[in-house]
Amino acid sequence: MFIILNKEKIYTYVISIATVVMLFGIANILYIGEKSQKQEIESNQNVESSKEVASNQTRKLPIYNVETKEKKVAFTMNCAWSADDIDTILEALERQNVKITFFIVGEWADKNPEAVKKIYEAGHEIGSHSNTHPHVNNLSYEKNQKEIADSVEKIKKITGGEIKLYRAPYGEYNNTVIEAVEKAGYYCIQWNQDTLDYEGLTGKEMWKRIEKKLQSGDIILSHNGTAHTADSIEMLIKNIKEKGYEIVKVSDIIYKENYIINNNGTQQSK
Repeated sequence: MFIILNKEKIYTYVISIATVVMLFGIANILYIGEKSQKQEIESNQNVESSKEVASNQTRKLPIYNVETKEKKVAFTMNCAWSADDIDTILEALERQNVKITFFIVGEWADKNPEAVKKIYEAGHEIGSHSNTHPHVNNLSYEKNQKEIADSVEKIKKITGGEIKLYRAPYGEYNNTVIEAVEKAGYYCIQWNQDTLDYEGLTGKEMWKRIEKKLQSGDIILSHNGTAHTADSIEMLIKNIKEKGYEIVKVSDIIYKENYIINNNGTQQSK
């Protein structure tokens, strides 16, 4: 069968085909545009969602000091080096009738169990200062938990006493560190007054550092095993007392519940 096409029919067919092609092209463009717009919206939503997550991740802080009307300060001592001066320090504290908080490294407890026992039996508070004194910001959550648990186990084995406090080595912390501390049930303690005894300062130099800055609720940092801590601690305690402050353990000054920690690390009662 033969189809005879005249010019008019050819023209009609061409117009019809062109119309179909044009309509298909328009439909395809609209689909692509709609898809692109949808992808852009989803991308923007993901960005906004990420921003919202980031803004909700508030930076956690340890307790640097405490807001209180009572004229009290907490004196603390980190034990990570030798134990040769512990007897001298304990004798000075006994003469002044003062109890302080010692933060003890697990490996230090391994090497100096008798010193740990003497500290505890003298009525001083003991907190964990990690097990191996690592840079905790470089550790995972699980490794931070292990550092805490191992040190606490060693100290409790020697003393039989409970541990409530933790202080991270080098004063380092991040959310991972503090979350590990809190999950384990301890208070993460920093300090806001530093004697810098580990730099070899004399007692007079240490006192000059803290004398004019001393306030109620301060937490003071010191270390055993330094050049002058043992021969200066009694003088420092006397001077603090003469300014009208009572020297107490950390657990005697911090709030145990219903508190917040502000952006400066100050613990405040709600």
